[in-house]
Amino acid sequence: MKSKYILPLFLLVQIIFLRFLRYFPDYVEGFYSNNIFLRISHFLRIGLGKIPFSLGDCIYAFLILAIIGWFWKIRKTWRTEWKDHILTILGKISIFYFFFHVLWAFNYYREPLFEKMEIKREYTDADLLAFTQKLIVKTNEIQYQITKNKNSKVVFPYSQKESFEMILNGYDNLAKEHPYFKYKTLSVKKSLFSIPLTYMGFGGYLNPFTNEAQINDLLPMYNFPLTTSHEMAHQIGFASENECNFIGVLASVKNDNLYYQYSGYSFALRYCLGIWQYKNEDIFKHLKKKVNVGILKNYQESQDFWKKYDTFIDEGFHFLWDNFLKSNNQKDGMESYSKFIDLMINYYKTREL
Repeated sequence: MKSKYILPLFLLVQIIFLRFLRYFPDYVEGFYSNNIFLRISHFLRIGLGKIPFSLGDCIYAFLILAIIGWFWKIRKTWRTEWKDHILTILGKISIFYFFFHVLWAFNYYREPLFEKMEIKREYTDADLLAFTQKLIVKTNEIQYQITKNKNSKVVFPYSQKESFEMILNGYDNLAKEHPYFKYKTLSVKKSLFSIPLTYMGFGGYLNPFTNEAQINDLLPMYNFPLTTSHEMAHQIGFASENECNFIGVLASVKNDNLYYQYSGYSFALRYCLGIWQYKNEDIFKHLKKKVNVGILKNYQESQDFWKKYDTFIDEGFHFLWDNFLKSNNQKDGMESYSKFIDLMINYYKTREL
C-alpha cells in the first residue's frame, strides 16, 4: 500500500472507532477522563499557564497562514494533481483529528454528569416556575447588596486579570462538596482573537491542544466570571456545553465574592426567563415585573453588546458549531447550552440557593 493512503485510512478508522466508543462511557470515564486526561491537562496548564499570552491562539494564527500559503502554492496544479492534494488534506485532518481526541475530545464520550451526580433531568412547568421565582428573589437580593439601589446595574469593579485569579475561590469551594470539580494551576488567557470571536457570537473557547481557556475580552464585565468558569469546566474534562454551563454557574455562585455570585445567578435567571418567554408570554411578563430594574439593565447591556456585532457571520458559525457539536456526541447541538437548566432545577430541589 502506498504511504499516501495510510493517514486518510487512519481517519476512517478513527471515525468508526468513535462510533463504537459512545457505547462505553464508563470505560472512557475511568481510563481517560479520570486518568490520562487529568495528567495531560495538568501538565499543559503547568507548562503554559504562566505564559502571559495565548500560545494556542498564536498556533492557530500560524496554521491559518500556513494553510493559505499551501493553497496558494498548489493553485496551478490543483486540476492535474487533485487526487494527491485531496489525500494530503485528508492526511492532515487525520493527524489533527487524532491529537484533538487524545488531548481532550474523548471527554465527549464520558459518563454524563447527571448520572455521575445522580441528578434527574426531567422537570415540570411547576418545577420551572418555582425555581425561577427563587432565582428572582436571590438575584434581586445580591444585586441590591452590591448597588444599594434596585434600579442600578451592577458594574464589575475588578480588572480582567484580577477576575481570572479570583475565580479559583469558587472552584475550591465547589470541590469541597464535589471533588471531581477540583481545578489546579490557572491557565486562562484573554483571546488574541476577541474581535473575530465576537463577530462569530462566542464568549470564549478552550484550545484542546494547549488546554488554555480563551476568553473574549470585549464581553460586558458582569458576564466575565461566568464565561471564565464555563471555559475552566472544559479544561478539567467536561465537554458537554450544558454541563459546563451548569458547572460554571455553580463555581460562580459558590464564590465568596458577591460579584461572582451575581454573574452566576443572573446568567441562570436569564435562561429561565428566556424559556418562559418561549413557553408562555403572560407568565414571562409577570415574572419580569418582579426582577429588579438594575438586573434588566445588565441584560440590556449584553443585548446591546451582541447587537453591535450581529451579522450573517455569527449565523454561519453557529450553524457550523451546531453541526460540530452534533457530530461529537451532543445530539442537541447549540440547544445543549440551555439544557443546563434541567440540571439546575433538580440540583437545587434538595439545596438552598
